[in-house]
Amino acid sequence: MYQGIFTPMITAFDSEGKIDLTGNKKNINRLVESGVDGIVFLGSIGEFFNLSLEEKKNFIDLAVQTVNGRTKVLIGTGGTFINEVVDLTKYAEKAGADAALVISPYYFKLDEENLYRFYSEVASNVQMDVMIYNFPDITSVNISPVLIMRLANDFKNIIGVKDTVNNISHTRMIINTIKPHIESFSILSGFDEYLVPNLLSGGDGMIGGLSNIAPELFVDQYAAFRNNDIQKLMADQKKVNILAEIYDISQPFISAIKAGVSIVTEGTILSIARKPAGELTEKQLSEVRKKLEQAGII
Repeated sequence: MYQGIFTPMITAFDSEGKIDLTGNKKNINRLVESGVDGIVFLGSIGEFFNLSLEEKKNFIDLAVQTVNGRTKVLIGTGGTFINEVVDLTKYAEKAGADAALVISPYYFKLDEENLYRFYSEVASNVQMDVMIYNFPDITSVNISPVLIMRLANDFKNIIGVKDTVNNISHTRMIINTIKPHIESFSILSGFDEYLVPNLLSGGDGMIGGLSNIAPELFVDQYAAFRNNDIQKLMADQKKVNILAEIYDISQPFISAIKAGVSIVTEGTILSIARKPAGELTEKQLSEVRKKLEQAGII
């Protein structure tokens, strides 16, 4: 079962836009040592949409080998071309990853039967765990709790969902629909500030981008919840609320998250996002630093 804090790791690039092997290894080790329950590679913040299939496969090998069993490894294998999605998921399974996180196709707006066929094609071609990635702001499709339940019933290796919906009610509906029947089904929120509401509603944790910047904060907050430490929980939430404003500093928000990582690692991991995303202005960098200071991260 997938419970706790999972970091959708940024992909570090060098000044030429190539994958920075040293920087990524350093970041993987940093996250593992922070105590996160797993790392998601090639997710949205990992810029999967801006990597070639060959780059993705090489990165999967790097990720699995560097983690070396110290925490769970989830690989984002979603896309718009089903054959490539299946191929990449098979590759992740063979490489030794724990699970595939699969976003639904994001060009045409698919109905539920097409979505069912998409996920059934992936799940039936591998034995590894498969997690549904619901992100309607990107895909224009909000995967319903009923469809998630249908897929979980029909495919035993569909074991969870990342629900990136800016409305805890949708996640609550998934919890209420599935948990009474499949208690082991993992329901993770995709918004950092919904960690506590997710847990209070009976969910299992989060896959949140801010844990790239402050992984220990979220590990501590999850522990505080498990230990019924309300004062610690509330103090950590205040910090999370401040850090959440980093998402609004740049579009795409990946650039601001990367800047935050660069600041907390004192520049040893570069804050470069692949084109067409541009570098942050001095004003934007100052705003990121200000939020880190206000939250007591630096």
